[in-house]
Amino acid sequence: MLDHDRHGDSTGIDADAAIVPDLAGGLIDRSIYSDPRIYELELRRIFARAWNFMCHESQIANAGDYFINYIGEDQVVVVRGEDGAVRVLLNTCRHRGNALCRAELGNTKTFVCSYHGWTYGLDGTLIGVPGKANFYRDAIDQAKWGLVQAAKVDHYKGFYFATLDPLAPSLFDYLGDVGRTGMESMLTQGEVVALDGVQKNVIDCNWKIAVDNLFDWYHVRISHNSASRVGFLDQRLMMPMSQMVMLGELGHAIGGPMVSVEKQAQLDALSDEERRALDQLPDAERAKQAPIERRPLRSTAARAAMGPLGVRAMGHPNIFPNLWISTRGMQLSLRLPRGPGRTEIWWFTVLPKSFTEQQRRKARKFVTHAFGPAGLLEQDDGENWSQSTQSSRGVASRRYAHNMQMAMGQDEVLVDPSGQKAIETRVNEHAQRWTYRCWGEWLRARDWPDLLANRSPVPVGRI
Repeated sequence: MLDHDRHGDSTGIDADAAIVPDLAGGLIDRSIYSDPRIYELELRRIFARAWNFMCHESQIANAGDYFINYIGEDQVVVVRGEDGAVRVLLNTCRHRGNALCRAELGNTKTFVCSYHGWTYGLDGTLIGVPGKANFYRDAIDQAKWGLVQAAKVDHYKGFYFATLDPLAPSLFDYLGDVGRTGMESMLTQGEVVALDGVQKNVIDCNWKIAVDNLFDWYHVRISHNSASRVGFLDQRLMMPMSQMVMLGELGHAIGGPMVSVEKQAQLDALSDEERRALDQLPDAERAKQAPIERRPLRSTAARAAMGPLGVRAMGHPNIFPNLWISTRGMQLSLRLPRGPGRTEIWWFTVLPKSFTEQQRRKARKFVTHAFGPAGLLEQDDGENWSQSTQSSRGVASRRYAHNMQMAMGQDEVLVDPSGQKAIETRVNEHAQRWTYRCWGEWLRARDWPDLLANRSPVPVGRI
């Protein structure tokens, strides 16, 4: 638990949580996108508590390999030690706070501060202090001044996460069924590798708008019409009417197109060899034979890992708070907060190890032109997100709530005999409402025990 997170007064009222508006009824108070007090609360009660995605194991494969990432606005170094263990260290020298690593990734034997030369081992231990004898008179206890480490570090099948809160549950439990299903969507063709280079850009928008958009299939035909007109997107795929939504504990969710029961039965009848052969056909030929267009055909092992409903979910997963798994499971996106009105967007490309060089080139071309700074889709999205954020600041406009009531009270959460739950429906806003509902619960909870005791259960019945 972070000691500075308790701000209740003597009456037991949590003064911080009192500023979080009630988002009931599918109405979103615009203050949540602009209020600096809410933003500060998000940094403390969401990002500093949650399990945050760091990198893939292939990015830190060898001893001394490191990768720079963020937990909220805290920059961290993810490093593999000489002992093979992966640690996450705050990228700030314990002497005067200088950043130790300036490069985004690399390999090193030690971390040396460029300000005064304090030197740290790969495990964060302070191993060198210039002038220790002459200037400090040997009166500094180096054991007390090592780099600050994340409270917990773990991985899910090679994807590393970290949390700053020692009271956080295990990563496996944190992800739950829906979070693990989302992660498995990247592993449906076996082991993967992260390609060199992370696309990064800053958009003048609130991070939550960039998150809730990933579930939004209502905007695609309107916002991305140009992508369809130039032939980048198939018009038939722009607003698919068959949608599946899976809601998970703590705010994880998956929303978007689904494979019908009938089409899944066709897939189940194929061997993995037949699926791989279909995947390697040109798009036009593949579309004639495969029951799902333009998406990798999931292996038989994927059904066991993702469950009977999860394997049919072809939408976008979000691992709460800000990890989007997108574009055929070949990209990961982080929406990193940079203030109430700014978000830094990161795009990782993750491909199956089994891909041929031709498949890899084709995938790189597609993902580069889809999302990221040069992407046709994100240029459209970024303009919408920034304008939506700007309107939350106006004296008059911020008085009026966003409407997120689509399909509210109109659908049923079905429970499969396996225990998995899903909504099979049309274009909707169920996942968006769930994300904001859980967001409010995170902000109102004083610590992990409070959050776990008072979180909403995954809905069943009419929603």
